[in-house]
Amino acid sequence: MSPSNPETIRLHDTDNIVIALKDFAAGDQPVPLEAPLKSGIMRGHKIAIAAIAPGQNVIRYGQIIGQATTAIAPGDHVHVHNLGMSDQTLDHAYASANAPLPPISDERSFMGYHREDGRVGTRNYLGILTTVNCSGSVARFIAEAAERSGLLDPFDNVDGIVPIVHGSGCGMSASDEGYDTLFRTLSGYAQHPNFAGVLLVGLGCEVMQIADLVGGRKIRSDGNLRYMTIQQSGGTKRTIDMGLSQLGEMAIIANQSVRAPAPVSALTVGMQCGGSDGYSGITANPALGHASDLLVRHGGTTILSETPEIYGAEHLLTRRAASPEIARQLVERIGWWEDLCARTGGEMNNNPSPGNKRGGLTTILEKSLGAVAKGGTAPLSGFYKFAEPINRKGFVYMDSPGYDPCSVTGQIASGANLIVFTTGRGSVSGYKPTPCIKLATNSEMYLRMADDMDMNCGDIVSEGVLVEDKGAQIFETFIRIASGEKTRSEELGFGGAEFVPWQIGAVM
Repeated sequence: MSPSNPETIRLHDTDNIVIALKDFAAGDQPVPLEAPLKSGIMRGHKIAIAAIAPGQNVIRYGQIIGQATTAIAPGDHVHVHNLGMSDQTLDHAYASANAPLPPISDERSFMGYHREDGRVGTRNYLGILTTVNCSGSVARFIAEAAERSGLLDPFDNVDGIVPIVHGSGCGMSASDEGYDTLFRTLSGYAQHPNFAGVLLVGLGCEVMQIADLVGGRKIRSDGNLRYMTIQQSGGTKRTIDMGLSQLGEMAIIANQSVRAPAPVSALTVGMQCGGSDGYSGITANPALGHASDLLVRHGGTTILSETPEIYGAEHLLTRRAASPEIARQLVERIGWWEDLCARTGGEMNNNPSPGNKRGGLTTILEKSLGAVAKGGTAPLSGFYKFAEPINRKGFVYMDSPGYDPCSVTGQIASGANLIVFTTGRGSVSGYKPTPCIKLATNSEMYLRMADDMDMNCGDIVSEGVLVEDKGAQIFETFIRIASGEKTRSEELGFGGAEFVPWQIGAVM
């Protein structure tokens, strides 16, 4: 949407606040206020346009974002000092508004790597996947030795070697939700279409055993999987030597893969937001939602996640569920999170970070309403646990924490071959083997951090660009990046530290 005037924007006719689109000083009188401001208010923050009594709902997007904790006068800054969480009962209205979007018959394609299992990669990496923290350093040693030796120099079609290391795999139960979650995550990466081959490296005595991961099954349909343990190989140096030999053999196979046309229906896009601000729900998130709808209409798949960041807005998704069962699965998982917080002394409203609050967001309800906008308007066609393989097309939901690297890790394990990340404060990260497209929510941050951002969505406010037009630009960016154009995070070399499996349960 375009702003209703150049200074503030009212997002819905029923809202009793407006959003500042510039920094205001005390004494300024932005439209539509009828008196000067008593204090300065930063852009992205909320300004009351009506008197709000203590206990009265504060409305943004036409939805409740909390209740006034003190009397609020017209022109007052509405934030943490006078706005708190409200107890409300949501009408989930299961599967009551799930009309499918009209398909787009104009078939679009991208240039991707066709795998034997029918999926299509957007990159062509070799991976070194570790079962446990104890093999992480050796995995990095193998990758570093391969780079020093120029192992990949003869193989122009291989994008690089990615060591996937983490801090788990042992000191855990072998028969609980935490184990199952890590197992799914490692299995998902081992089979990911952006890997042309995977070397699996363990220590040997860990809980997450290589034998269990391999388990007599064919993890990769192309057969380009090797595995070893440091203990059986004879220690660090011998494991490095063996690893280099295995990678050399795998690179020959990987180099045979070349880009070829693939329908955009083969794209699975994980959608994230991080370092959100007051503009996120106005610019980048709804624009990404429009791009999501376009991809779904072309037969592709988009994944929304970060369950603590849809809290209080889940009714907007349950109404769009393709079936009551999908809606129930989402609501039951919300209950799981509430129980987790109750048992561990947390609360769901702790989610807005200090950076979110400096950017103008106050409650989790407000943040969630903006975050859900990334999901567009398509029916919710499936619900998945963290790192479960996505086996349905369309707009789907995957449960995850709100912590971005962890959430993206789950989406990639589930099969995302592209990641799109909206940010207002300026998040910097990358997620090998999957390219990550960064969308800036405001023009000021985009100009300040242009080397890290792939696209500015702040011009929806600053220049009056239509959300739909920006969404179409994002969709075209999907195709270019999937076809091999590098993202800013790839150019900067990100992706070596952002593999963060979700650790659930006791560390023993």
